[in-house]
Amino acid sequence: MTSPSAPGLPSPRRRALAAAGLCGLLLGGCAISLPNMPGFPNRGTIAPGPRVSDAPPAAPIQPGNNFIVNAVDKVGPAVVRIDTVKRVINPLGGLFGGGPSIQQQQGQGSGFITRSDGVILTNAHVVEGTAEVSVTLPDGRSFNGKVLGADPLTDIAVVRVVAQKLPVAPLGDSAKVRPGEWAIAIGNPLGLDNTVTVGIISAIQRTNAIGEGQRVPYIQTDAAVNPGNSGGPLINDRGQVIGVNTAIRQAPGAGLSFAIPINLAKQIAAQILEKGRASHPYIGVRLQALTPQLAREINATSSECRLPEIDGVVVVEVLRDSPAAKAGLQPCDLIETVGDKKVKNPSEVQVAVDQGKVGQSLAISIKRGSSSRTVTLKPAELRSGE
Repeated sequence: MTSPSAPGLPSPRRRALAAAGLCGLLLGGCAISLPNMPGFPNRGTIAPGPRVSDAPPAAPIQPGNNFIVNAVDKVGPAVVRIDTVKRVINPLGGLFGGGPSIQQQQGQGSGFITRSDGVILTNAHVVEGTAEVSVTLPDGRSFNGKVLGADPLTDIAVVRVVAQKLPVAPLGDSAKVRPGEWAIAIGNPLGLDNTVTVGIISAIQRTNAIGEGQRVPYIQTDAAVNPGNSGGPLINDRGQVIGVNTAIRQAPGAGLSFAIPINLAKQIAAQILEKGRASHPYIGVRLQALTPQLAREINATSSECRLPEIDGVVVVEVLRDSPAAKAGLQPCDLIETVGDKKVKNPSEVQVAVDQGKVGQSLAISIKRGSSSRTVTLKPAELRSGE
């Protein structure tokens, strides 16, 4: 005979079963105490299931000092997304259903704020073909931006938004960057805002990173960079911008990225802010990388040139009325130094010339035949197409 219970109230057994079911539903398993009642063969606490591990409990995690987190905290708020809309001509527009003659093409890249009153650095190729862009900050604020100027030779551009007291990215000194140091990239790759990737500086002074004719001694890194990272900052472990991410080279199972040194970016940006354009020195020569094999071939087939069988850079052509022509440079001259820098290929010559100034004397050491000499010239302003 069961114990009586008050009308409308569940029996003790039902209350216990209900508690056990609720415990299992909410917590996924727990220990409960059942009343000492007939029909319950095992009274008291229900034992837990078999132990899966007998490892001692881990020590509590102590607050640490993660340098990557700290570096990103310093720069991240100033990294922006840049959205562009370019108007492009459709050559088949209006013909045979080829669509409108003028089409809009959307693009996206990154940038970073360098002045609290709205000055932003990015890549020239990010804003190419447009005068206005949309700039979005990590905190969600959005501004219309005006492109103040862009320099295709170095791939640097300056954008301005009307704002005050914006977060600013601290700028470092790219001349102090060394291979093996940490490299952190921040940007908006593949439309994924505020993405952080980490690697190391794998090389510096890569003048031939993306083809001949460049005027940039690129910083090379293995930090993952993808489309949309362009124009974003490459920073060091102290939270300072050391470069502007600009290009990638990919191969099966590997990839490298290249950044414009921030010292060069600052120089170009200052010229754009002052004049609306960048200024590049020009000396007026066409150059060729020299190898021992090429020197032997030239010496065997030409009576005009006698070249040493070494690696170097040789003058192929001197343009008429150019600074080089006025200084007396000649075809077959082997260029050894520009200013105080030794050069080994045409790109290094261009970088060294670009570090000079228009109208200021520049010394170039050459080897002509068996004799060495130094010529002094004054670079002119590089004009479009030269």
